[in-house]
Amino acid sequence: MTAAQKEGRAVADLDRVLVLAGGLSPEHEVSVQSGRGVAEALRRLDIEVQVADVDSDLLRRLTDDPPQVVFPVLHGSAGEDGVIREVLELAGVPYVGARPDACRLAYTKPAAKALLADRGVRVPRGATLPKSVFHDLGAPALLDKLIERLGMPLFVKPDRGGSAFGATPVASPGELSTALVSCFAYGDSALVEEQVQGTELAVSVLDTGDGPVALPAVEIVPDGGVYDYAARYTAGRTEFFCPARLDAETIEAASEVALTAHRALGLRDLSRTDLIVDPDGEIVFLETNVAPGLTPTSTFPMAAAAAGRYFGLLCRELAHQAHLRG
Repeated sequence: MTAAQKEGRAVADLDRVLVLAGGLSPEHEVSVQSGRGVAEALRRLDIEVQVADVDSDLLRRLTDDPPQVVFPVLHGSAGEDGVIREVLELAGVPYVGARPDACRLAYTKPAAKALLADRGVRVPRGATLPKSVFHDLGAPALLDKLIERLGMPLFVKPDRGGSAFGATPVASPGELSTALVSCFAYGDSALVEEQVQGTELAVSVLDTGDGPVALPAVEIVPDGGVYDYAARYTAGRTEFFCPARLDAETIEAASEVALTAHRALGLRDLSRTDLIVDPDGEIVFLETNVAPGLTPTSTFPMAAAAAGRYFGLLCRELAHQAHLRG
C-alpha cells in the first residue's frame, strides 16, 4: 500500500479517539500536557477527540461508548507499567503503544538493563536494593560496600519510574545517604549505579507499519548539568540539539542501540531510549520509555520534526494503525 493510500484510509476510517492523560503518579502534570498536545493535534485534523483521566468512570466509558482507539499518554506508574494497557486489553479496545508484558519489562529498569546487556549493549555497573535491606543489614556498612564496589561518582534513582523523580547524582560518599532518602520517597527500591560521564542523548523510535525506525538523535545539555524534572519541563532550562552534534558513525551506533532496545523489549508504535556517549565514543544504555513525553519541551516531538514528520499526522498514523489492529 502506498503512502497516499494509507493516508486516504486514515482519513476515511478514523474519527473517534480517546486520549488518556493524567493519572495518579508524580508525572500527572506532564501527562496532562502530553495529552493536551495529542488531542489538539488530532482535532486540527478534524478527528473527534475526548480526553479522560484514569478514574472509576473509565471502564463504564470504554464499555458503554467505546472509542475507536485509545491513545494513552500516561507517564509513570499505571501508565507505563502495563496496568492500564491490561485494562484496555480486558475491555477489548484498540490502543496505541506497547502491550502490557512489554511495558512491565521496560518499566523495570534493572530487568531492561539486563536484557540489553545480554544483547551486547553496555550498561552502567550498578546494584538494585530495596529500602528494607538498609534497615536489616545496617545502612552504613551497605553504603560503604556500594562505594567500594562502584566507586564515585554515582547516580541513584528508583528502579521504576520516570521524569527524573527521585533521581540524584552523587559526587561524594557523604551525599549517598541523602540521595537514597530522596529516591525512597518515590519507590521502594533504589538503583545505584556508576555515573557515566559524556553526552546525553534521547533517541526515539517510531513504527507506523513499515518496521521500527530511529528518529534523529536529540542531544541534551541542561543548564545545571543535571537533566532533572525542572530541566526537562521548564522552557529555557535545557538546550537541545537535533540532530545531535556528533559524528555520523556515533549517531548511527546510538540509533542502533535504540532500535535494539525497542525490539528486544517487545515494544511497538513508539518509544524513546535514553543514552550516554562516553568520552571514548561508546554508547551506554540508560533506559527505554514506552510512553515518551509529548509536551512542547519533550524530545520525541523534536525528533519527529527534525525527520520532517508533522506531529498531528504522526499521531493520526499511530491511532489509525492501532485501529487496524482491532
